Amino acid sequence: MNNSSTLASLRQDYRQQSLSETDVSRDPVQQFQVWLQHALDSDILEPNAMTLATATRDGQPSARVVLLKGIQDNGFVFYTNYDSRKGRQIQDNPFGCLVFMWKELERQVRIEGVLEKTSGADSDAYFATRPYESQVGAWSSPQSKVIENRAVLEKNVSDYKAKFQPDHIRRPDHWGGYVFKTNTGGVLAGPYR
Repeated sequence: MNNSSTLASLRQDYRQQSLSETDVSRDPVQQFQVWLQHALDSDILEPNAMTLATATRDGQPSARVVLLKGIQDNGFVFYTNYDSRKGRQIQDNPFGCLVFMWKELERQVRIEGVLEKTSGADSDAYFATRPYESQVGAWSSPQSKVIENRAVLEKNVSDYKAKFQPDHIRRPDHWGGYVFKTNTGGVLAGPYR
């Protein structure tokens, strides 16, 4: 049997969760928070992991996994390097999509909306909560750029550790948060297929 035949024969009967209008909140963000709490309570590894899809100005898509770090003003917050590929795409085309997939709960949530930068104050506050190594990493990593070798990254880390002592490191200008804003019709959920 070749791989295609093997993949085509994979089947799963999804019966764990149901989705009925009578069982969910009319506010999709509020309902998402209920489901997120279910995921948190289920000891799922990284229940805040979400696939973020963005696109270039001319519509060429790309996707990657980022971590949800907050929910505010009907928006979903994550942090990243603004100079990364996703940051450049968001600058050129602010529309995107998020997908949460909680396999253990047989549930996925898809969210469509627009991305905006969070305030500098919000980004500063979150950056201050990150471990020192992660703070140094935000300075050291030229995300989405080709480097000559690993030694370049290791030298960056060493240089920034010499420059910044723990508890005395500020957020780099090229790093911060985005809030993924949706309208009430932009959150869709169900079992994954």
